[in-house]
Amino acid sequence: MLVILFKLCLAILVGLVLGIEREAKHKPLGIKTCIVISVASCLLTIVSIQAAFDSHNGEFFIRADPMRLAAQIISGVGFLGAGVILHRNNDVISGLTTAAIIWAASGFGIAVGAGYYYEVIVGLTLTIISIKAFPYMMRKYGPNSLREQEMQMNLFVDKELDVYEIVQKVEGIVNDIKETHIKSSTDGKRIMLRCTVDDEPEALFDKYAFMSNLKGVLHIEIKSL
Repeated sequence: MLVILFKLCLAILVGLVLGIEREAKHKPLGIKTCIVISVASCLLTIVSIQAAFDSHNGEFFIRADPMRLAAQIISGVGFLGAGVILHRNNDVISGLTTAAIIWAASGFGIAVGAGYYYEVIVGLTLTIISIKAFPYMMRKYGPNSLREQEMQMNLFVDKELDVYEIVQKVEGIVNDIKETHIKSSTDGKRIMLRCTVDDEPEALFDKYAFMSNLKGVLHIEIKSL
């Protein structure tokens, strides 16, 4: 009984660590969800292993596959992961890391239920390091493309203004323009640009201030993707 309690408590700790990491970034996966997934996976694994064994005259023998329930957890949790993957505008996909953590929480729960404590601790440590440290190191020391962020720029300009001239000025302050969409109306023109800029906190504000001061620009909207 104490062993089972220890396993469930360790599963709670694993779910807590993963949940805090996601909730700190305001992702759709929180502490409660991670803990529930980890503990439930651990419990089902314990039940699966114990139900596979039966005693007869004091001797244990295998009556079924000890991991039959655990095998179904992996595929079942996939539905939860699919629910947090979002396909936003401009073919931007978000939620993949959160979906992977959902799957990892179930995997760690299974490993705890099966008694692989050392492996769980090592795996959890490496997972947190990979999520927190590696992206920072790659942005700091990796290729330039990893030190960029995408942004959506919507410019509402005077209908008499030369669109090509405006786009050229945007090209001068961004790293690259991925997509351009121009729409005209009776009030003016709307230029929608998907660009890449340096991954710096002040990047969006600098671009906003520069474009707002251009002659003929009536209104501007900028958001990070």
